[in-house]
Amino acid sequence: MVWVPAGSFVMGDDPQNPEEGPPRTVTLQGFWIDAHELTNSEFAAFVKATGYRTMAERMPPTLPGALPDMRVPGSAVFRAPTPDNPNWWRWVVGAQWRHPSGPDASITGHDRDPVVQIAYQDAQAYARWAGKRVPSEEQWEYAARGGKPALPEPVDTHGRPQANYYQGVFPEKDLGLDGFVGRAPVGCFPPNPFGLYDMIGNVWEWTSSAGSRRGASEPANVIKGGSYLCAANYCARYRPAARQFQERGLGTDHIGVRLIDTNRPAPSR
Repeated sequence: MVWVPAGSFVMGDDPQNPEEGPPRTVTLQGFWIDAHELTNSEFAAFVKATGYRTMAERMPPTLPGALPDMRVPGSAVFRAPTPDNPNWWRWVVGAQWRHPSGPDASITGHDRDPVVQIAYQDAQAYARWAGKRVPSEEQWEYAARGGKPALPEPVDTHGRPQANYYQGVFPEKDLGLDGFVGRAPVGCFPPNPFGLYDMIGNVWEWTSSAGSRRGASEPANVIKGGSYLCAANYCARYRPAARQFQERGLGTDHIGVRLIDTNRPAPSR
């Protein structure tokens, strides 16, 4: 874990997206935070030790108007739209953390990839087992900013991507100029000034802060950081201030988590 010292910062932006503002000053105590997202291998160790079954592996609740496939275990998976099906998301029976995009997908050989298809309840369960916590939105954004002004796009002075996000015209074609189409192993890009990897892009990350999503079938929480699906021509949510709202019981193949520890003593000077 990495120590983030106590301090104050301006949270939020003067936004193109109204939910990101208005800017406000927030003061926080110091805390420890995972240097990278929770990985497949780390989550597998938890499951092996406890026998835990994720929400995607359980029978889903019966929702009004639910299609037959949504009445059996599965989860939401992104798909590029086609002329005959413009939808970006579909419910895939059998999609879960071991099979992020469905039964034919595998995490074998992807131990260092961020674990996905975990609902907020799953993130909480891992955190309790590990003696950690899911960060608040304020803690997450403070850590993501690293004490520096946020860039409008995560590129270096030569225009080279410094995070795993979507280059190309979303949602038709990801050019993969950052070296990846889809999720990347953790730590493939330079850390921020606090020494934290992948705070921007790769996968969205759960926070413990409640949010509000129109039409949500259950309470929602704020997710932060953007993902490999964030593109300049669409949402540009690869910024610390960016936020979305996700139903607590629903994972996807682009949402993960990293955890904090507020009980561990601060490092000695």
